[in-house]
Amino acid sequence: MRFLIDAQLPPALARWLADQGFEAEHVSERNLQTASDRQIWDYAVASKAVIITKDEDFSQRRALVTDGPAIVWIRLPNSRRRDLLVWFDKALPGIVGALQDGETLIEVI
Repeated sequence: MRFLIDAQLPPALARWLADQGFEAEHVSERNLQTASDRQIWDYAVASKAVIITKDEDFSQRRALVTDGPAIVWIRLPNSRRRDLLVWFDKALPGIVGALQDGETLIEVI
């Protein structure tokens, strides 16, 4: 499973996911940190990546189309990197399970 981490989340999340055995990259690694949502969406489609984001625009778009990348919409308040990674450690099995079950829009609160 491949993940693309959006700009509102830290690059450390991509590194952490890679340490968990997933392919993961942050948009900054592809010079997409200031790219439009469309460019990020298109890159995710081309690379077969799931977008992990805090941007509601991606979830709204995914709800309106029948194709495109899966979206994991993180609705947590801003937090320190360490707290985010601890939270992800607990949430990741459920996220991966939902993706494996074919879910394309996962809202995580």
